[in-house]
Amino acid sequence: MMLTICAATSCLFHRVATVCGSSSPLTRRTLTQSASALSDEKDATATSSSSSKQRKKASVYTRTGDKGTSSLFTGERRSKNDAIFEALGTIDELSSFIGVVIAEAKETPACQFMEPQLIEIQCILQDVASHVATPMSTATQAKLSRTQLPTGLITMLEDWIDELDSDLEPLRNFILPGGGKLSSAIHCARSVCRRAERRVVDVAVAETDNNMDPIAMKTLNRLSDYLFTLARSAAKHTNEHEIIYKKPQLTQDEQE
Repeated sequence: MMLTICAATSCLFHRVATVCGSSSPLTRRTLTQSASALSDEKDATATSSSSSKQRKKASVYTRTGDKGTSSLFTGERRSKNDAIFEALGTIDELSSFIGVVIAEAKETPACQFMEPQLIEIQCILQDVASHVATPMSTATQAKLSRTQLPTGLITMLEDWIDELDSDLEPLRNFILPGGGKLSSAIHCARSVCRRAERRVVDVAVAETDNNMDPIAMKTLNRLSDYLFTLARSAAKHTNEHEIIYKKPQLTQDEQE
């Protein structure tokens, strides 16, 4: 529609240029009326487009979960304290923690290289959540196909780990969470990742006929390894010392 209007306007301007020297009142009146009509049509198109956008805007709230239930991707409704929703909530929490890590990394020039991988991980977590929310026992084949996790995720994470680890000192001691603000934030995300993995295992145990794809658990397991390595890398790039575990030295009285 807009292309048509623009073409018509261009044609009109050409006609104006052609007859601009004419003193005919009819010609001038006709051109003025045509220009006015085109202007009205463009205004109507803009108004229609704005109204369409307003109609399509979805509400943030649905009220469907006010009674303590929510629906899976299959359409099945379950209580919000179901093992699946506990797993989904923890995966969401993990993604939120990674968002904090991204914000901190963006403020650290030496660690801005982390952002693309971390954003991709947030997208992977969305896919893992979709898979968890689609029980194999009740899902259609079409929905199972849409939420299937690619096996290449594990290889990708392992490649990222190897690349980060190649730039670090060999690990000879137990590392405590810390090593600067960014490294500490990554360790927080890592610990939440471990919890997300445990919650997904809970789903696999509870849904005896679910036959959950083990790729979901493997992905979270490997992701926690990635985050551990990333935390060490953050400490190195920000010139912070990693905190090494040392067994407390107690006096004889303290040992009793």
